[in-house]
Amino acid sequence: MSSDQHPVPLEALPPGWGPVECCRGYLAYRHARPPIELIADRTTADSFHPGLGLSHCWELQYQYALDDRAVTECIGRVPTRGAAVEGLLECMSRLHDRLENRTDPLEIRSVLNGVSIGDAIPDGSR
Repeated sequence: MSSDQHPVPLEALPPGWGPVECCRGYLAYRHARPPIELIADRTTADSFHPGLGLSHCWELQYQYALDDRAVTECIGRVPTRGAAVEGLLECMSRLHDRLENRTDPLEIRSVLNGVSIGDAIPDGSR
């Protein structure tokens, strides 16, 4: 783990979640059961409406193992690091409340698709 301090204190994390990596443009938290990693990655805002005036945004993702490979799916995009942290916490809480120890990728996707990211950035793909 990087020497940077994670924005969420350990005592504020839902049970079973722990920090993996923290740097200026990347945050990651992991849970063992279900085996999943939640990621906030700072990226360019190329695909967004130019009127939003964003050069960068934070993409929330989740990663899980499927057979012998890692699968990464996008949850959504937010404009700030603070919004990314809030989004990650919401995802962790939802997964904790709804999945317990189940590991079915379709159940994980269903739970995370239902997460409302308050500061979500609209893109042209929807």
